Amino acid sequence: MEPAALGRLRRLLPARCAPRPGRVLASSRSGQAGGGGGTNLYEVLGVAATATAAQIKTAYYEQSFRYHPDRNAGSAAAAARFAAVSEAYRVLGSAALRRKYDRGLLSPEDLRGAPQPSGRPPAPAPPPPRAPAARRGSVPPPFDFDAFYRAHYGEQLEREQLLRMRREQLRLRREEAAAQGRFRLLSDLSVGLFFVLGFAIIYGLK
Repeated sequence: MEPAALGRLRRLLPARCAPRPGRVLASSRSGQAGGGGGTNLYEVLGVAATATAAQIKTAYYEQSFRYHPDRNAGSAAAAARFAAVSEAYRVLGSAALRRKYDRGLLSPEDLRGAPQPSGRPPAPAPPPPRAPAARRGSVPPPFDFDAFYRAHYGEQLEREQLLRMRREQLRLRREEAAAQGRFRLLSDLSVGLFFVLGFAIIYGLK
């Protein structure tokens, strides 16, 4: 794990003193609720401490999509927010690390082996070798937001489309039922009028 990323995550963890190798971070549930010396990781993601794993994952994807550096080029605040969200999900996205965090037992050794979240920006790569003159004008492909949105929100889009189809079918059925009701009403009125005219004609002939 990079020293800079480890430092950011240490600042996010609620601790009463600076962490040392081999010593667990001192924290408590009262500190994690907002009274400790560090930032509450649940508040960073905007979820409650009782949130499910699916709710935490959804909150992380929404905020990482909103504050992604490709969408906020040149914004230091967005970059810092994206880094904080990634580091928070690095802990809360793991069931084992989350249990330790809730109990105040999370240590720097636990963080070194934690996997990076998928939405986290990659580590800086070494400078590439000099490209030939013919390839100097090439640029990296832009970030595919459509693919990102479909990958994380495809099921939600399908549910919305299915709901719209059901609403449209219900509307058509209601219109058809209303039209049939009007037709029956007109038929009943026509029959009644026919009988009235028949009685009038018979009475007139007498």
